[in-house]
Amino acid sequence: MFGKNPKKLESIIGVDSEFKGELSVKGTVRVDGFLEGEIRAGWVIVGESGRIKGNITSRGTIVGGKVEGNIHANEIVELKPDSSVTGEIRYGKLAVSEGAVFVGYSLMTAVNESTEIPDGRVVKLNSPS
Repeated sequence: MFGKNPKKLESIIGVDSEFKGELSVKGTVRVDGFLEGEIRAGWVIVGESGRIKGNITSRGTIVGGKVEGNIHANEIVELKPDSSVTGEIRYGKLAVSEGAVFVGYSLMTAVNESTEIPDGRVVKLNSPS
């Protein structure tokens, strides 16, 4: 459906399901319902009907629904048509399809580099001479 074939789908939060709290999965988690809280997973797939209010930390995240929170992905973040993300995105690669809505700011990190940056750290860029 999303053009990706994650190795193994570990967990699913169904269309009529709600989850509140912290979710940690080594493999892939798919959210088609509502999740409020933190997600840490290898891959996170937010289906078209999926809504997340909280932060996502993963190797890769594919968004087809709505996310209100920060996404930190070591490898890739993909925003599908009609998706909506409000928050910060830190990524190795970013793909935004036509029709996706992104309100916030993004920061590219080296692929496989840790996405954890201490709060309050400001990196000054030198202007070209």
